[in-house]
Amino acid sequence: MSFRFGAFMAACLMLSGLPAAAQTMRIGLQEDPDSLDPMAGTTFVGRIVFTALCDKLVDVDSNLNYVPQLATAWEWGEEGRSLTLRLREGVTFHDGEPLNADAVRYNLDRYRNTAGSRRATELRPVQAVEVVDAMTVRLRMAQPFAPLLGVLSDRAGMMLSPKATEAAGPRAGEAPVCSGPFRFTRRVQQERIVLDRFEGYWNAPAIHLQQVVYLPVPAPNVRLANLRAGALEMMERLAPTDLRQARGQRGLRVEESTALGYFTMSINVGHGPRASGPLGNPKIREALEAAIDRRALNQVVFDGTFVPSNQAQAPGTAFYNDAHPVPPRDVARARRLLAEAGMPRPSFTLLVANSAVDVQVGEVIQAMGAEAGFDIRVQALETGALNAQTDRGDYEAAIVIWSGRADPDANISIWLQCEGFINWGRYCNRGFDDLLSQARQRTDTAARQALYRQASAIYLAERPHLFLYHAKLFWAMTDRVSGFQTHPDGLIRLQGVRLAAR
Repeated sequence: MSFRFGAFMAACLMLSGLPAAAQTMRIGLQEDPDSLDPMAGTTFVGRIVFTALCDKLVDVDSNLNYVPQLATAWEWGEEGRSLTLRLREGVTFHDGEPLNADAVRYNLDRYRNTAGSRRATELRPVQAVEVVDAMTVRLRMAQPFAPLLGVLSDRAGMMLSPKATEAAGPRAGEAPVCSGPFRFTRRVQQERIVLDRFEGYWNAPAIHLQQVVYLPVPAPNVRLANLRAGALEMMERLAPTDLRQARGQRGLRVEESTALGYFTMSINVGHGPRASGPLGNPKIREALEAAIDRRALNQVVFDGTFVPSNQAQAPGTAFYNDAHPVPPRDVARARRLLAEAGMPRPSFTLLVANSAVDVQVGEVIQAMGAEAGFDIRVQALETGALNAQTDRGDYEAAIVIWSGRADPDANISIWLQCEGFINWGRYCNRGFDDLLSQARQRTDTAARQALYRQASAIYLAERPHLFLYHAKLFWAMTDRVSGFQTHPDGLIRLQGVRLAAR
């Protein structure tokens, strides 16, 4: 799918009309974020915005080490069944209220106990949050939970002002009051999110911008056109096919990093009536995988820059199961499996995000499947609509992105654990869950590796997801931008970033 020329020009004109105030950074996002309440948010671009808006208890550095943010120190106790965090002194929320142990307890309890919270599953092992003193909190668990620091380095560790959040009630995401370097100013859905510098930020000397404006522009070529025209200072997710053009453009610079994130095909195996389609049959899923050539997909769509993968962990990393490498394409085997299943021409709809790259991925899989006998209809939806449709089980298969986490548990349990918070297809295998549970209780890397490899053997055989590739991250920016540091999580941290005058 390609954007019509008129729509392309309209988008360029819309963005070029935005004012470029001194020290205002305009960043092009691939889509519009969902809720700006960390309790409810699920999108990757939402995490990009949160990075400027809402500090976390813990952060990760460019090497994926856990580093202090709102907590300056932490200590495991009781043989891994408690985690004590010491909070940073002198931090205030955007409304002037202080960050203290009571505020942390309020936020964590809100995430844990509010009906519909997207963070509840992530924090389920936490049984109690205790105030030790004004600046110390202790999280207690019934059993060790090694991924907890990773959980607190993401949305579950983001702190909002209790006073403002209570006053806003269910509308907290409309104007969130956090403690990050920039405060919320306004949002126009599908158009822009504006944040202004928070003068009371605890690390104010590291912030050199006065304002950041996030602009959703779904098509990568349109984002790049606006960057080249001076309507953006930075864009995330430069398409690999545009790399040569961006690198050859005077006045632009490209930064890259291997990503934690991956793209996967979620399959509805047990959620409502749509699970009764052909993909509900394990043999049909096996045939579909045999029809797909991940290496060719990477070459055709991404010029060979991404990493073909069949697992939630990237090939070559500590938790990848190298006993089950990326399988080669085998069309004859796919056809044989379909015949054995009594469905030589199975038909299903594949949902993809409404971006040129995602649609192309869907169309390549459609063509590969057709050669094996599949009739695949590709349907493109806006990201929010796609998430809503998959969440309610109104889908057969969908290609979606997971932005990746430093801890291996967060790269798999969210999708495939029985109660995983984005287990849209309702896959459930209690033996698999037990392996994940055991892995979460181990802090020894070798012991965790063995357990995750057993778990991967299960999902690779049952195929509730077909993991396709791990991404490389590419950011393009004007050469006026300096101080930007890449991170494998793909988030744009604005500490240290400067914008030179035109």
